[in-house]
Amino acid sequence: MKATIVTIGDEILIGQIIDTNSGFIAKSLDRIGVEIKEMISISDNKQHILNTFATLQNNVDLVIITGGLGPTKDDITKHTFCEYFDDTLVVNESVLAHVTQMIEGFYKRPITQLNKDQALVPSKCIILHNQMGTAPGMWMKKENTVFISLPGVPYEMKYLIENEVIPKVVHEYERPYIIHKTILTYGEGESKVAERIEDWENNLPSFIKLAYLPSPGKVRLRLSARGKDKVILEKAIEDNVTSLTKIIGDIIVGFDDGETIEVIIGRLLSKQNKTISTAESCTGGQIAKVLTSVSGASKYFKGSIVSYATEVKIKVLGIDEATVNTYSVVSAEVAKEMAVNIQKIMKTDYAIATTGNAGPTKGDSKAEIGTVFIALATPNEVIVHEFNFGQPRDKVIDRAVNKCLEILQKEILKNLL
Repeated sequence: MKATIVTIGDEILIGQIIDTNSGFIAKSLDRIGVEIKEMISISDNKQHILNTFATLQNNVDLVIITGGLGPTKDDITKHTFCEYFDDTLVVNESVLAHVTQMIEGFYKRPITQLNKDQALVPSKCIILHNQMGTAPGMWMKKENTVFISLPGVPYEMKYLIENEVIPKVVHEYERPYIIHKTILTYGEGESKVAERIEDWENNLPSFIKLAYLPSPGKVRLRLSARGKDKVILEKAIEDNVTSLTKIIGDIIVGFDDGETIEVIIGRLLSKQNKTISTAESCTGGQIAKVLTSVSGASKYFKGSIVSYATEVKIKVLGIDEATVNTYSVVSAEVAKEMAVNIQKIMKTDYAIATTGNAGPTKGDSKAEIGTVFIALATPNEVIVHEFNFGQPRDKVIDRAVNKCLEILQKEILKNLL
């Protein structure tokens, strides 16, 4: 079963907003065995929408459209649906009652004609009731393709996908099983990982596909199996993950999309009742941001000082000015003092610090652009690493953050042994 996701809106095409709807819809469909053929973003132009519908007709089973269902004149999806399906708009009394309740009962204001017009829907459509907003979803079939129109507002779209679209697709269509397993690795680049697992990859069963998902300092390996027997698929995935672990177990830090390294670190710290703090310069608070993105991080994360300027390192973080003058602000010695001092200030078990030159200019530092020092203070010692992450600036920062997480996770595990 194949689907295409279409987002409608000039605001997406000009970069005014970022399309997050397509990713959510794709994941939701993938979980029930629907294959995503493509994602398309198109303008608020009737003819463009009609041409897109005609192109997709009978080439996919599902077309899911988001956007263009608001009450204003620039929202034309319903009218375009009517033209494509040779239909007319009629008032749906159930939708009108819901809209009236929301406007007058919840928002406590008089209902306008624009609000009432939200209850106008194509006469042939199946209504997908939107409890989160005033624009209903619409389900219409033409020949072999179902067209589903949803609001572009993310929380309304998500409600309709989870409560209306997915249950209806599951009920009406027979689908294959699609099983995914994601392995998260840190510390080696894509080409190095590929070289290490080449023989293993070449011997994967034909129904399992491997995808490399690289980013600075880490590589996710996604195994995807498709077929009719769920038990066979899950067993094959499990067996191949086990054999992969024997080959690159030294760089595997977790599994599946939700099992990120920051989640693993949080779990390890919580299990040991240990705490952590950060002192950041070149990473600008990004390590703290990642660590606190995990629900429950307040249990183990105490705080951070972003000492971006040299004077802040000296006056706030307490770095010895003589250390800066002797070794430079980007040095192993400064990184070590940063980690030790933040550990004392925050009274934490672990502390990690970064100082570096992300570029494009050297600033207060004599170090080459791309140089980053990472220091980790543990309950027993202070470890300092030097790296050169190259360029551009964003890559340096991303790789530094990921390397910090890798170093931290490995050190915490070491203390468990």
